[in-house]
Parts: sequence; C-alpha cells; structure tokens
Amino acid sequence: MSGFMEQLRAFWVEFRESGIAVAALFVIALILVLALLAPVIAPQDPYDLTGLSLRDARRPPGHVGSAGYMHLLGTDAQGRDLFSAILYGLRISIQMGLAAGLAALLLGASVGLAAAYFGGRFETFAMRIVDLQLSFPAILLALILVALLGQGKAQLIAALVAAQYAYFARTAYGAAKAERRKDYIEAAVATPLSDKRILFRHLLPNCMPPLIVVATVQIANSIALEATLSFLGLGLPVTEPSLGMLISNGFQYMMSGRYWISVYPGVALIILIVAINLVGDQIRDQFNPRLRR
Repeated sequence: MSGFMEQLRAFWVEFRESGIAVAALFVIALILVLALLAPVIAPQDPYDLTGLSLRDARRPPGHVGSAGYMHLLGTDAQGRDLFSAILYGLRISIQMGLAAGLAALLLGASVGLAAAYFGGRFETFAMRIVDLQLSFPAILLALILVALLGQGKAQLIAALVAAQYAYFARTAYGAAKAERRKDYIEAAVATPLSDKRILFRHLLPNCMPPLIVVATVQIANSIALEATLSFLGLGLPVTEPSLGMLISNGFQYMMSGRYWISVYPGVALIILIVAINLVGDQIRDQFNPRLRR
C-alpha cells in the first residue's frame, strides 16, 4: 500500500507541473461539485413539469419569472430555468459518460486480456470481431443500436458500451500480448494459480496505464455521443433534460435571436469534454515519455 501511495504521490508531483492540466482538473472538480449539488443550487427542478409555466418560455437571461426569481441564463421553450436545466443536464452527462466508459473498460479489457492469454481460436475469433467493429464509426453503431433498443438510460448505456468496448479490447490485447511473453507470467502459469487469478491479479495491473489513458478519452467520447444522440432525438427521453436535448430544443430558435437556449448548454458541454481531454492528454504524456513536448 505504501508503494502505491508513493507512486501516486510521484504521479501527482509530475502532473501538477502542467498548469493547463491542473486547471482542467480543477474545472472537472468544479463541474462535479455543481452537478452533485444541483438539487441544492438550482432554483428550479426541471423534472417537475407542474412547476413550469409557458408564460416564462424563451425568456432572455436576467428575466424575473412568474415564480419570483431571476432566470440567470434565461429559459427554454418549455419555460425551464436554463441554469437549473444545465446543472441537471451535467449530472446526466457525467453519469452516462462514467457508466458507459467504465462498463466498456470492463468488457473490453476482459476480451483483450483473455484473447492475449488463451490465444488459439478464441484469440483469432475475438480480435477479428474487434477489428471489424473498429472499422465502423462509433456513432454509426450507436445510432443503429439505439434505434433497435429504444430510448432509456439502460438502453443508451448498452449502446454506448457496445460501440466503444472495442477500443479497450484492442488496447488491452496489445499490452497483454507483450506481457504474456514475460517470465513472471510464464512462472505464474507453471504454478497451480487459476487463470482468473493470473489474468486479474498479475496481467491486468501491468496493462492498466494504457487502459487508463483510453478510459479518459472514451469517457469524453461517451458524453459527446450521448449528447449527439439526444440532439437527434434518439437518446434520453424528452422528460430528462440532458445537455444534448437542451441544445436540440433551442436549435430551431437560433435564427430568431434566442441564442441562449442552445449556446449555453453547448458551452457547458464543450468545457466538460475539453477539460477531460486535457487531463487525459497529460496522463498519456506521463505514461509515455516519448510523447512529451
């Protein structure tokens, strides 16, 4: 445990040398706090349809609504307070990104590790499936799966996992294939240890660095994919104001000058994705010194 803490401390010392990465990490932490405290901070519950008034629909930023409080960022076409809807939308985006990213990591890493460890026909079959899937754009696969599975959080997470697990599988396979030939794995195979123990106690920890890098990228991609599908009307139901749904709701009003309905949720989405990617870039550079500038 002490060795792990020393490695973590050394990693943080090197990480904080990048001011941009530290600033991005601070932005992510701030967004997480705002999203977690949304029920406390938000002046309105955007899920409560009884609390909405069409008289407050499409009001500009700073408008004082019928409920008596100021709509800091204006309102959308349903009369939702946009600041409240963005906070709740961030909760949904983060939940979907983490759930889909971590599930894709678990599935993809399991497939890649097993293919590299067992080899043979299973390796050939599994990696051909992965290579075939990687030849198609993730958004195309997600669109097809969502159309087949229908709307809902569980269906959308399943579609995102199925569209992204191949990236983790290919990464885990490449790292595990190199580790499989090393003496410590050969020694473990010669002992009575079970294959499961060798895979997850010996092989997986040494394959985690590249998987962590891919995870940061794919979590950001999951958030972007969810927003894209919701924008197209194939993501979450309209009763759950995700950022993609908020952008979609205001898109038709852009030409009429009511820019805030789409722009502010779009800015929040961009800030979240860019911050995650900046942190992921720094983690990648630390795990691969050849990429450092």
